[in-house]
Amino acid sequence: MTATTTADDAERLDPTPAASRRVRLLRRLVRPLTAALAGVLLYLSFPPRTVWWLALPAFAALAWCLRGRRARAGFGLGYLFGLGFLLPLLVWTGVEVGPVPWLALAAIEALFVGAAGAGIAVVSRLPGAPLWSAGVWILTEAARARAPFGGFPWGKVAFGQADGLFLPLAALGGTPVLGFAVVLTGFGLYEAVRLLAAARAGRPPRRTLAALALGALVLPLLAALGSRALVSDAAEDGTTTVALVQGNVPRAGLDFNAQRRAVLDYHARETRRLADRISPGEVDLVLWPENSSDIDPFTNGDARAVIEDAVRAVGAPVSIGAVVEDGDRLYNQQVLWDPRKGPVDRYNKRQVQPFGEYIPLRSLISVFSSDVDMVRQDFSRGSRPGVFRMANARVGLATCYEAAFDWAVRDAVEDGAQMISVPSNNATFGHSEMTYQQLAMSRIRAVEHSRTVAVPVTSGVSAVIMPDGRIVEKTKMFTAQSLVEEVPLRSSRTPATRLGTLPEGLLVLVGAGGLGWALAPAARRRFARRGRPA
Repeated sequence: MTATTTADDAERLDPTPAASRRVRLLRRLVRPLTAALAGVLLYLSFPPRTVWWLALPAFAALAWCLRGRRARAGFGLGYLFGLGFLLPLLVWTGVEVGPVPWLALAAIEALFVGAAGAGIAVVSRLPGAPLWSAGVWILTEAARARAPFGGFPWGKVAFGQADGLFLPLAALGGTPVLGFAVVLTGFGLYEAVRLLAAARAGRPPRRTLAALALGALVLPLLAALGSRALVSDAAEDGTTTVALVQGNVPRAGLDFNAQRRAVLDYHARETRRLADRISPGEVDLVLWPENSSDIDPFTNGDARAVIEDAVRAVGAPVSIGAVVEDGDRLYNQQVLWDPRKGPVDRYNKRQVQPFGEYIPLRSLISVFSSDVDMVRQDFSRGSRPGVFRMANARVGLATCYEAAFDWAVRDAVEDGAQMISVPSNNATFGHSEMTYQQLAMSRIRAVEHSRTVAVPVTSGVSAVIMPDGRIVEKTKMFTAQSLVEEVPLRSSRTPATRLGTLPEGLLVLVGAGGLGWALAPAARRRFARRGRPA
């Protein structure tokens, strides 16, 4: 090679340096790409698809990405996993308001998944790493369900398992135990494959490590099989015949109630149709969706007259969703309307949705977006659980968004609910997957507390769910339709109901304990280098 040979000529003559650079680049990209694709795989395990088992290879792939990484790298890989999962899962949040809220929500919530990735990387070299890693995951899920602005539990791993083998674990310890089992099995799957590959390469693992990997893979499945005895749809307190009314809306989108009284008229009309096709006394109670009265029946005489006419026609107590003003306060309310006595009880939604039903930090956020003006007045929160006495049943209420929160449904059951109603309004989310994701939550709640769950929806998918999680009747989207079903009433409490937050607290301690164990030696070494006492 002469002195005048250019760098390009040198690369053509000897392509090895360029090829090695490309190989190094590809190697650097393998883990980030795998993490993002593993997140997509977790998304695909969620409804409306029924491939729940995809969550296992998703977490196995995440374990491969994180093993032996530093915390900083773990955070980045976990964040990519979170984006791969949450971006497609939450796309419905931007159906009517554009991509900015959707992208912002996914980006913020993925920070919690990034924190999980950092923690899992830290504990990944500990003996029994799948156990500690699953604990770290539940720790960050618990944090995400509480902060900021009351939390956002949407996308808990448990909510993707309504059709899965692990479902009975919801009755044992609620969504934390169910989610922990899924994550533990996924990490156990990776650990078992890793140790098997090492053995085949002539590096047999210690028996203790092999036993821990096998336990992480098998014990959750055995626990799920053992928990099937907790799942029952027996009618402990007799049965009741419930009707769900889905009246539909004039149009999809944010202006679903733009026509004055149209949504109310639709639901009243469907209720009268229901009355025409049933025998007197055939139905014990009727459930309308959230916001089914689009104007306040206590301040609008015409709305009240429409409701009273429909309730008398069906001849049964009706739970009606309404937006109600009480002085200077605005409530998302369920109103119990008796055919003879009129309104006799109310429930005010307690977990109102940030940026949907109220605007946190309104004055600050309004500087960046005028969209906050779409919520002209913030909804106030209720203060007590809702349980309506309707005919022969005590019906607990968890309005729409509340179904995502463990405490909201459990409070109603502990207050004596023999069945649960989840009145919802999905009109603003069009034909998106939102209604199916929410329906899966209600199926989990049915098994968790061993209660029938009725889901009356304005325009999404209304359904009747048995205490074992089976859907026995459901409607089509954006169709005026009513469902009638005889359902069991139950009063026994599952271990999940009785234990409350205890299982979650113990699993959080598992995650925190693993982090403490992994970080303590590093902290001692760091202090020792600085000449400080360890």
